[in-house]
Amino acid sequence: MMLQQITWDVSPLIFKLGALQIRWYGLFFALAFYLGYLILEKQVFKREGLKTEMLDRLATYVVIGTVVGARLGHVFFYEPQSYLRDPISILKIWEGGLASHGAAIGILLALILFVRQTGKTYLWTLDRVVIVVALGGCFIRMGNLMNSEIYGHFTSLPWGFIFVRDGQADPRHPTQIYEALSYLILFFALLAYYRKNYKTMNEGTIFGIFLIVLFGVRFLIEFVKEPQVAFEQTMALNMGQWLSVPFILAGIALLIYTKRKKVTN
Repeated sequence: MMLQQITWDVSPLIFKLGALQIRWYGLFFALAFYLGYLILEKQVFKREGLKTEMLDRLATYVVIGTVVGARLGHVFFYEPQSYLRDPISILKIWEGGLASHGAAIGILLALILFVRQTGKTYLWTLDRVVIVVALGGCFIRMGNLMNSEIYGHFTSLPWGFIFVRDGQADPRHPTQIYEALSYLILFFALLAYYRKNYKTMNEGTIFGIFLIVLFGVRFLIEFVKEPQVAFEQTMALNMGQWLSVPFILAGIALLIYTKRKKVTN
């Protein structure tokens, strides 16, 4: 069988108007938050008779936690020396450089403030937020695809992508698509589970499933992904995998907890 190669030479820039640049990555990032808000409003808050004002507050905390956490996660986990030399570049998030593990930590911390102000429990909140976080992960990886970044090793599979804009001449695993599809499936699965069980499920169940599946998928896909930074080349497990392990273990522990103890909704 002849090798079918997909030549990927898409510009990350949608259009430019003077100094204003609209990029695919930024569009997908914004779309993730917009659709996440609508889904929480229609599928969760209206279903449970909750006020929109609470959703607005929740969205604010999630946006801040995601952006700040993802950016600082990339800075501290992957390129601390580079950003120490040029601290101002930390603010240039439009140039890329967001870590999903950092976003997870940022959201976890931001939601502490939310639950203190609303009276909802921490696990109740997480069970609902992570449904749309999974969808957001799908959009972010599609943004990575448009940027021709975070791709995989050489592959002879017929769907290998040649990332021309990043100087590649051989087909690579489109790991952005692998992750995006995995997160999209997880989103639909979590949403379906919530709609069927939200009145009776133990608090923490959806969050536990989310942690195990999302970071489990991330751990596995990392095996075919190119190192993001130079120091990963000598590691048996790369930084993304090491950072995924605590989240997977936390998800397992949480599901064990929810099985043993009925949490009041």
